[in-house]
Amino acid sequence: MNPFRNDLSRRAFVSGAAKTFLGVSAASRVIAAPGVGTSPLKQAATARNVIYLYMNGGMSHLDTFDPKPGKTEIMGLTKVINTNVDGVRVSDSIPLIARQMDKLAVIRSMMTTQGAHEQGQYYQHTSYTQRSSIRHPTMGAWLQKFQDRGNPTLPGSVMIGNDSRHPGAGFFESRFAPLMINDPEDGINNVKTNSWFTEDRFNSRLATAKQLDQKFAQTYNVKNVRAYADMYDDALKMMKSEELKAFDLSAEPEALRAKYGKDRFGQGCLLARRLVEHGVRFAEVSFGSWDTHNANFTRVPELCDELDSALSTLLQDLESRGLLQETLVVLATEFGRTPEINQNDGRDHHASGFTCLMAGGGVRGGQVHGATDEIGHKAVENVVTIPDFNATIAYALGIPLDQVLYSPSKRPFTVADKGRPLTALFG
Repeated sequence: MNPFRNDLSRRAFVSGAAKTFLGVSAASRVIAAPGVGTSPLKQAATARNVIYLYMNGGMSHLDTFDPKPGKTEIMGLTKVINTNVDGVRVSDSIPLIARQMDKLAVIRSMMTTQGAHEQGQYYQHTSYTQRSSIRHPTMGAWLQKFQDRGNPTLPGSVMIGNDSRHPGAGFFESRFAPLMINDPEDGINNVKTNSWFTEDRFNSRLATAKQLDQKFAQTYNVKNVRAYADMYDDALKMMKSEELKAFDLSAEPEALRAKYGKDRFGQGCLLARRLVEHGVRFAEVSFGSWDTHNANFTRVPELCDELDSALSTLLQDLESRGLLQETLVVLATEFGRTPEINQNDGRDHHASGFTCLMAGGGVRGGQVHGATDEIGHKAVENVVTIPDFNATIAYALGIPLDQVLYSPSKRPFTVADKGRPLTALFG
């Protein structure tokens, strides 16, 4: 066994941590606008944490949470069932979630201006359209910018899933970016040493690295350079923290793990619950692929089977632990699918009407907000834009909606652009 292999992997971990949630970019100076205070809504936070479930690819609203009973030419093979809330009906592919409808707010009147995947995902995560000249922060970064971490030895936000295009911290400091976890069952790699690579050897090499960097740090004694030393200290704190047990799914009862679903999304939802228990404020779990241009009526039920187990169990689990009231659970997607069924038995991209969900965190369950028309083509009642949706998340967290921060190029931005929160969802 090569004794240097673990040494290199530990250094790789520290370096990787530096580049994700603990680093600072060279062009990250952000200042608050003079005289701008908190939101005129004077909101008080109703949620401390967010578990954000993202359905990559564009989830079909018609085959999940906004079915159109009696419209057989629209619904195809999808059937409709009742829920535990009178008058609210959903697809028969999500029977377990149907029994949890009293915990959910279903927003059926979403619309977006972005009909392509990458642009739509970026818009949903940031409230701003994608530009080559700037990268905007996501909600997890805004939360840390205003309120900082919930646990000093763990990252402020974690992204569970393989999403290399995630906007991350945007133009904020790199320490506000999420820690990226590809497989929830793997936890965090390269944090333990072998018997050869002792603590003394590790500390000796860190001291050597600091000595080599000393002249550069003295020559360029500015905030962003000093932050690189701080980020290594933070990475070491996390590596030695007892709180790393939050990432260990083997500590959970096997029966509960099976109830969530042994697929990556189900285990990702379980990991997200463990993380918020240990003080991580924002945990995102991605799940795809919902891009059902082909075989929609085969693929959507398969996807719904995983979603049904994971989301229904997550809501029950959070409630049983007393965490649901302080944790806002969000289910989002970039757009919906067309009412028209194409020649490949699929549905195409659809921006003018789709569905997202919220639960917990002060949101009143058992309600439907807005509506699409009779065939699910267009949002026609209480239309909700992407910035409105994100403003609602920020409102729940107590993030000031009109606080202006400037990018390095001195352009002004707020957390949800010009979005207005759906205050009717709360209470």
